[in-house]
Amino acid sequence: YIPGIKVDGMDILTVREATKFAADYTRSGKGPILMELATYRYYGHSMSDPGTSYRSRDEVQSVRKTRDPISGLREKLLDSGLADVEDIKSIENEAKQEVEAAVKAAQGDPDPTLDDLFLDVYADDNMDGHKIRGCDNWSRNVTN
Repeated sequence: YIPGIKVDGMDILTVREATKFAADYTRSGKGPILMELATYRYYGHSMSDPGTSYRSRDEVQSVRKTRDPISGLREKLLDSGLADVEDIKSIENEAKQEVEAAVKAAQGDPDPTLDDLFLDVYADDNMDGHKIRGCDNWSRNVTN
């Protein structure tokens, strides 16, 4: 039996506190703990799933308006007086610049090789004895 906790994944502060609890629990020697973070996906699963056949645009907009994690944290910071509008603008600009720099760096990097697809599948990166569907374990080359 592994104990678990369900967490509102749309509330940044709740996620932080639950993560602290889980880390303390595990580090205290009590063993593993499962965390389920309940979130809402704004978009479909893929290009073939726009996400509009099983929910309305109004539903998505309502969740985005009332439960968005970033907007929620922004409101909590402003309401508590921990930040003012200028602080929020500064944080948002810094985050935007960091994302833009990361995108530029990623676009400038060469594409990974096919062999890189099979790295970090296992903690020790040792493929011996492990099978990945569609792969030849010995050469790590795609077989189909």
